[in-house]
Amino acid sequence: MPRPTAAQLAYGSCTVIFSTLAMLLLSQTSSGLGIAVIALAALALGLLVAVTVPLPKPASTATGRSRDQQPVPAGRATATVGSAAPAESVHEPANP
Repeated sequence: MPRPTAAQLAYGSCTVIFSTLAMLLLSQTSSGLGIAVIALAALALGLLVAVTVPLPKPASTATGRSRDQQPVPAGRATATVGSAAPAESVHEPANP
């Protein structure tokens, strides 16, 4: 599992703090059970917000490849989807 980014931590923490305060003020609860339920709901909401924050795109290098792509060794053929080269069909005789 990748580490959370600073944005995910910040958004999740702010969501937990502000949603806890808002729910406590709106519900005006004073029981321990009510406070615990509100705290758990705020934690769940903060986790949901932190997980749904978009992750940054991987940075590309000067050659146009992203960091996780390795160069292809010379002499090794590669195929790409939508390449400009037409596909060659193989014709075999019907009765060999």
